Amino acid sequence: MELADSDATSVTVPQGVKPSTSWLSAGGDAEVPASREAGHPARTDGGIADGGFADGGFADGGFADGGIADGRELPTLSGAFGTDRQRVSRCLVELVRAVDALPPKAKRSQDPRRRADGLHQRARLLRRRFLDRHAERLYEELTDGLTRSLRVEEIAVLAAERCPGLVPGPERLAAEARLPQWEKEGWEIDQGLLFQALFGSAVAGPHLLRAMLRPTRRSLAALPGFRATGRADLGTVSVTRREGIAQVEVCNDAYLNAEDDALVEALETATDLVLLDDGSRVGVLRGGVMTHPAHRGRRVFSAGINLTHLFQGRISLVGFMLRREVGYLAKFVHGLHHGEDGPGGLPARVVKPWVGAVDSFAIGGGTQILLALDRVVTAEDAWFSLPAMDEGLVPGAANLRLVPATGSRLSRQMIFWGRRLRAGDPAASWLCDQVVPAGELDAAVERAAAHLDNPAVAANKRMLAIGEEPEDVFRRYMAAYAIEQAVRMYSPDLIANLERTWVNRSRRHAAGA
Repeated sequence: MELADSDATSVTVPQGVKPSTSWLSAGGDAEVPASREAGHPARTDGGIADGGFADGGFADGGFADGGIADGRELPTLSGAFGTDRQRVSRCLVELVRAVDALPPKAKRSQDPRRRADGLHQRARLLRRRFLDRHAERLYEELTDGLTRSLRVEEIAVLAAERCPGLVPGPERLAAEARLPQWEKEGWEIDQGLLFQALFGSAVAGPHLLRAMLRPTRRSLAALPGFRATGRADLGTVSVTRREGIAQVEVCNDAYLNAEDDALVEALETATDLVLLDDGSRVGVLRGGVMTHPAHRGRRVFSAGINLTHLFQGRISLVGFMLRREVGYLAKFVHGLHHGEDGPGGLPARVVKPWVGAVDSFAIGGGTQILLALDRVVTAEDAWFSLPAMDEGLVPGAANLRLVPATGSRLSRQMIFWGRRLRAGDPAASWLCDQVVPAGELDAAVERAAAHLDNPAVAANKRMLAIGEEPEDVFRRYMAAYAIEQAVRMYSPDLIANLERTWVNRSRRHAAGA
């Protein structure tokens, strides 16, 4: 998890979605779209608390009524969606503007800091109340009665447009993205609340998960070229098809294949191409050869999350944390989803086997990837780790997938204690299927891919997924993950961890100069 200098980034508005301007600036009254006033039934499986945060639990950490800076009462919800949306949006816009009127977070003294905390508490309590009652109705409106399949990025933008103040819009997030993590206001926490409610809904959640299993626009645009040539260059990721085996090679050289928003997009595009291409029957995931001084001339599987970009504020909740789990990793497990209008007459769910080839190490997110693959072949000098405590984050869906794979005790040793497993350790057999000398890895991967090139694999993989990771279990996990990870991204201990890592990195560079 190397820390190094990197370029600036930007927030991309999903194609076809109009950016929201209704509450992103300090001036101008927000206009709330009209909607039907009919009441909407409560969520069918426990509301927001279904994600794991009942009143008196997570709320006590900053979402409760106590200590609110503004003394006015929050609006009472009527149960009618249109009326409640207008009332809530009006109040939320006022609270957001009150936060905007304070000095920037990095320049606040104690009193402004307390006032900002109180304003956020009140706003988030109101958001929770609104979403607990109206999340399904809101999602139905955003998706035109569940007739449109929108990705999490698009849902976030439309929710900001249709319900001002509920979540930050693109301009506000773009401004935040220009700040280092410790200077950000933390508006993404409000996106975490939204997706906690949506994934927690038995109506919206499954629909959203299936929407995320559809191919992306970028992959559909790249598909004709890949079908014709068997090659696709996606920048930090390349895809090469040979005799029915499609190898996805990651070469984010400057960061030892650590993942950021851009790499997640490229990996999802590559995954789609393999699943969409009729000539690709098995996928292989492998790290490329590095020119990084620490591993020059060697292949590296993954260094996990890009801590440099996280420190600089360039890792997003929606574009990285959520998209990664319900995008390409979910496609490894559950395949690609198509409706009847899918391109090429493909069946509703395209599932293919995936082989992981591990060179050097699989740190954090790298180990998370292995849990989603069908066969893992490892060089004998490689190692695995999940340094969740050192990073201060939730390690994706590893908490869901690791226990069935390794057992409760080893899972806790890896997540809580940072236990590192060498490929040759007996316990590592729960993470990898075959360990070979580094010079024999290519041949072992080819044999594994050839074995899985079997028509019966897809049907059995679908059946295994039903038992190992039912959609309802994954949905409920993602509901909790959305808010837990959002809060973790802005926690003081995570910021302190990043600062220590950055300082130590700078000292090592200075010592070597």
